[in-house]
Amino acid sequence: METLQKGSKKLLNAWAFYDWANSVYTLTIASSIFPLFYGTLFTSENETISAFGFIMKPTVLISIITAFTFLVVAFTSPILSGIADYVGNKKNFMKFFCYIGSLGCIGLFWFSKERIHLSLLFYFMGLIGYWGSLVFYNSYLPDIAFDEQQDSISAKGFSLGYIGSVILLVINLGMVMSQDTGAEKVEMMRYAFVTVGLWWLIFSQYTFYILPKGVSNGHKVTKAVIFNGFKELKMVWAQLKQNLRLKRYLYAFFVFSMAVQTIMLMAVYFGEKEISWIDNDQKTQGLIVSILVIQIVAIIGAILTSKASAKFGNIKTLIIVNAIWMLLCFYAYFMVTPVQFYVAAGFVGLVMGGVQSLARSTYSKFLPENTEDTTSYFSFFDVAEKIGIVIGMTIFAVVDQISTMRYAILFLFVFFLFGIILLFRVPKQSTAN
Repeated sequence: METLQKGSKKLLNAWAFYDWANSVYTLTIASSIFPLFYGTLFTSENETISAFGFIMKPTVLISIITAFTFLVVAFTSPILSGIADYVGNKKNFMKFFCYIGSLGCIGLFWFSKERIHLSLLFYFMGLIGYWGSLVFYNSYLPDIAFDEQQDSISAKGFSLGYIGSVILLVINLGMVMSQDTGAEKVEMMRYAFVTVGLWWLIFSQYTFYILPKGVSNGHKVTKAVIFNGFKELKMVWAQLKQNLRLKRYLYAFFVFSMAVQTIMLMAVYFGEKEISWIDNDQKTQGLIVSILVIQIVAIIGAILTSKASAKFGNIKTLIIVNAIWMLLCFYAYFMVTPVQFYVAAGFVGLVMGGVQSLARSTYSKFLPENTEDTTSYFSFFDVAEKIGIVIGMTIFAVVDQISTMRYAILFLFVFFLFGIILLFRVPKQSTAN
């Protein structure tokens, strides 16, 4: 096969196509059909489950496993990305996580209470496969695209991922709703998990065929190489201490991001458990439609947020967005009906679409001028985000276990409030300590 030059259209399109392959995981497994399926396994109101020697609520169990997975990703990604860069075989690492994730999705077909530990292993494989492969997928961008190409090809990847995931979700929804009985619908959800795994596995092959393996240099992996990623994170932290604006912004991001990510990961579990649906058919249709609403409104939200940041500035816009999130926490505590849930989904989409892209671009803008090692800075940013998710999910699980999901979602308003306070403390100009 010919070696494609950096910046080549074919190479860029092959990279972006991986978004088409893997985005089906986030929409079908993480956000919609799996939370619905998981809820059907527990029929009584206050049913608990025994796992790992503890008895807990089903939603608490899935929160803890999700938090644990993100903890694993946070600590392994700096090690693995450092090794991949050093020995020049990042494609093999990306393939490994892709195959682990897709097999995990297929394994969810056999998910059951009776095999809970094996079932959770499949869930763990899907989650770590998705996030683990993203570490290497994102690291390819500076290798295959010139600076002026990176924004547009990233946007193309996002668009391909959105289109592909919505297409498969609509197909999966049709599969589920075509069945007559509840048991048949649940069985079809299991087949939906298989379609996600196969979609991810099959469509990723084009990306793997075109992407370069990496620059093989014959280096052996040593102890120094393994811990080099952590040394780089430590170096970034030392440099952050000298940049007051970036440091304070990162504190604010860490606080509000943990709440945003927790809500996004647990929204459908909340809707499945706490909203008064007429019957299971309405619940299934309603929750999946609300996910599609969030996806569509998120595009509008991203555009509006971008325009607002251009007019009012990034920090002021983030303060407004955090205030809306905070109000949504109060609203969620009181909502009961499907209509109220749809309204909440619309607002979540509006603020979800902008907060992530704006948070990342603000961080990028605040980096010291003439910074060459942007990879280390963004690795630090990603690790901070993952650790934030771990803390947010753990707090959510604890509050849910001792009270209800309503109190857990209400409690998250504290993080948005502190996020707003910390954003007000970010200096307008770059300031050295």
